[in-house]
Amino acid sequence: MVKAVILAAGLGTRMRPYTLFVPKVMLPLGEKPVLEHIIDWLQTYDIKDIVICVGYLRKVIEDYFGNGDDFGVNIEYVRTKKPLGTGGQLKSASHLVDDTFLCIYGDSVIDFNINDFLSFHSQNKSLVTIALKNHEITSKYGFIDTDKVGKVTNWREKPKFGGLINIGCYVVEPSFLDYIPPGVMFGMDEAITRSLDSNEPINAQKIDGEFIDLGDRKSYVQAHEKYLSKLGNIA
Repeated sequence: MVKAVILAAGLGTRMRPYTLFVPKVMLPLGEKPVLEHIIDWLQTYDIKDIVICVGYLRKVIEDYFGNGDDFGVNIEYVRTKKPLGTGGQLKSASHLVDDTFLCIYGDSVIDFNINDFLSFHSQNKSLVTIALKNHEITSKYGFIDTDKVGKVTNWREKPKFGGLINIGCYVVEPSFLDYIPPGVMFGMDEAITRSLDSNEPINAQKIDGEFIDLGDRKSYVQAHEKYLSKLGNIA
């Protein structure tokens, strides 16, 4: 059994005007807000102790979920009064974690085997394990290669590029939080870099499950339409 910490205090500036009155984690996907999809996924793996880091428009989140009883989980809240970044938000929850825990960004929907992820972390004796996923993008432009004198050697029309991306889900040991200063804006990338500089064991596992990023309005609209289509036609 592990506890999950969900980071849900962001301002959602790239999602405005949708987030002027509703925090990004509470935007609907089908019949449920994004955050409820995340909690449902955690429940699938019997993870019921959840900490939610809230800030911007926090009452919308707290009024909807309460203490979690109606959703079959136990929810505790950590309230921040100013933007702290992903690392800073996580640091604010340090008094509520004393063993291995999950950290999840609240602005995406993911679905993969948490048990395998936890086992990988334990087997590698990691301080932090990062969930990664293959991602491919297509260039808007074609690339033309030339030699030193300007002779065209190749034309690559809208080539594809790919690699592994961070999907915002980690297994974390509490001692990792020592690398994050309290009360200041600090990113998870900065905390991971500090850990690596201290030769801490940071590992990553490639996952094959679902990852829906809600980073901007376009991606949100696409995701919302996908979830609406699952509901079928409503008379």
